Amino acid sequence: MQQEDFDEDWEAASKELLTEMKAWRRAHPRATWVEMEQELDRRLRQLRGEMLEDMAHASSLADVRALAEEERPVCPHCGEHLGPRGQETRTLRTDGDHEITLTRSYAVCPHCRTGFFPPR
Repeated sequence: MQQEDFDEDWEAASKELLTEMKAWRRAHPRATWVEMEQELDRRLRQLRGEMLEDMAHASSLADVRALAEEERPVCPHCGEHLGPRGQETRTLRTDGDHEITLTRSYAVCPHCRTGFFPPR
């Protein structure tokens, strides 16, 4: 997904969430404050997870191989630009329990040989 696609997709997802919450409220007219809060939080956590996943997949750092050397991240130990060394997959779980699987570049410092994978 390209970053410019976010607006359209996120707007549609937000509208869908609003529509679903209105329908939920009509179906639960006697819901307590706590019940309303829990339902809204559940739905917002799902949307948040989807948005985080979109942003992570669109990151230019997802594939270090595609970046010019001067655009690559630098080693926090010695300041050298990192070099690519294949791809690795990591599965993360958001605070809202949304599972995200990312395939990202594994990068290595050519000077001190320290390896890096995008942080959690």
